Amino acid sequence: MNAPGPLTLYRNARICPSGDPDEIIEPGAIAIQADRIIWIGNDGEIPRELSAAAPRTCDLARRWITPGLLDCHTHLVYGGCRADEFRMRLSGESYEQIARAGGGINSTVRATRLASEESLFSQAARRLKALIAEGVTAVEVKSGYGLNLDDERKMLKVARRLGESFPVTVYTTFLGAHALPPEFAGRSDDYISSICDETLPALQDEGLVDAVDVFCENIAFSMSQAERVFKRASELGLPVKIHAEQLTNMGAARLAARYHALSADHLEHLDEAGVLAMKSGGVVAVLLPCASYFLRETGQPPVELLRHHNIPLAIATDSNPGTSPTTSILLAMNMACTLFRMTPAEALAGVTRHAARALGKSDSHGLLAAGRYADFCVWDIDSLSELAYWIGFNPLHLVVRHGATTSGACQPDWR
Repeated sequence: MNAPGPLTLYRNARICPSGDPDEIIEPGAIAIQADRIIWIGNDGEIPRELSAAAPRTCDLARRWITPGLLDCHTHLVYGGCRADEFRMRLSGESYEQIARAGGGINSTVRATRLASEESLFSQAARRLKALIAEGVTAVEVKSGYGLNLDDERKMLKVARRLGESFPVTVYTTFLGAHALPPEFAGRSDDYISSICDETLPALQDEGLVDAVDVFCENIAFSMSQAERVFKRASELGLPVKIHAEQLTNMGAARLAARYHALSADHLEHLDEAGVLAMKSGGVVAVLLPCASYFLRETGQPPVELLRHHNIPLAIATDSNPGTSPTTSILLAMNMACTLFRMTPAEALAGVTRHAARALGKSDSHGLLAAGRYADFCVWDIDSLSELAYWIGFNPLHLVVRHGATTSGACQPDWR
C-alpha cells in the first residue's frame, strides 16, 4: 500500500476478475496505484488505509468490469488487400485453388515486400485501433508475409513499434514457415533450412521474436518440416505454436503436443487422438470462427470433444487479409457462440484467461488480482452474456491499461 503515485479507486461495480461469470464480486471495487492493482474486493470492505488516503474515486454505477481482452492470434501487419479473392471465392473457387493459382498468402507477400515500414505501420495501426476500441489490451502479431530475412524483420519491427505507439501490449510471433516464397519454388526443404539456419536465429538475436509458429498443411509445410522449425526454436529457447488441422487432419496437433506448444490453432479437422495429445502436452486450443465463417467452412472444431477432455478454449480474430478480414474481437466471440456452439461464458474465458494461456502470459494477463497490472474493461451492459450477444454494437464504457484510462465511450467521472 506504500507504492508511489496517486491512488485511484473504482467503486460500485460488478467485477468478473477471472473471466468466469460464476466468480463475481458485487458490488466490487478496485484500487490502483501507478500501473498495478493494489486491492480488489467487495465495495463495503475497502481497507481503512485506502479510504483514508483520499483517493481519486470513480463510481461505475454498477457497470461490469472484466480483465482486458486479448487477441491471441492475428496477422495485423501486411500490405495490400485481397478483396478480389473474396469475389473469386463467392464465384465458387476454393481457398486451395486460389492459393495454387498464385493468390492467397503469396499475393500478400508481394504487396508486403513492396511496402515501406512506414506504410505497413500506418495500415496496421488502423486495424489495431479498431481492436483497442473493443477492449483489447494485449495482442499477438505474427510475421509471415515477408518470407525472407529483411522483410520478416521489417514486419516484426512494425509490430514492436505498434506496441510502443499505442496503449496495448504486443507479442510477436515469427511465422516464416507460412508459405513457400517464389524464389524457393520446388525447394521447400531448402527454405526451411534458411529459416532454421539464418532467419530465425538472426531475428531472435535482434530481440524481435517472442514465439514461433508454423502453418502445417497440405498447401504449406509438412509435419517433418514443421518439426525442424520446432527443434530450432526450442534450441533458441522460444515457445512454439502451430496452425493445425485447418483444411485436413495431418496430425499437427499431436506434433504440437510433443513440443508442449502454447497452442494449436484452427482445428476444424481435429480428431480425438489429437485432442488427447493436446491434453497430455498442455496445449491450448485457439478457435478462429471468423475465418471459418469467411471461408464458409462446413467442418467445425470438435468443441464438445475439447470440452469433454478439459482443453482450454481460446478465441481470436485471426485478423488477416485473405481469410479473416476482421478487426472485431466481439464479433469473434459472437461467432464462436453462433457457429461453434460455445457458451457466452466460454467465449469470455476464451478472450481472457484462456487467451492469456495461449500467449504463455497467464502471469500477466487475463486475471484481475492485487499485484498484477491494472488492465481491465468497463462495460455498459446488464449481463456478461451481452459481450457475445450483440452484433455490430460496442458496449465498451472505458478501458484502463497499466492504470491509465486509454479508450472507451466515456471518461471516468472522478469524485
